[in-house]
Amino acid sequence: MAEETNTSGGGGTGMAFIIGALVVVVAVIAYFVFTGGVSHKKTVDINVSAPQLDAPKVPAAPKPAG
Repeated sequence: MAEETNTSGGGGTGMAFIIGALVVVVAVIAYFVFTGGVSHKKTVDINVSAPQLDAPKVPAAPKPAG
């Protein structure tokens, strides 16, 4: 007797659809995270300034004995 083989595929079609949908969702989330949304514009103004400080005077070295 001959063996029957089942060659019908399609077992991975549902999984491929789910993975494809997850890739699209991650891409949309990444767009919003990296661009700041659709119309939200951020303005950053950083001003770093420190007051002018003078170093303390170094005391004179002691004179050698002799």
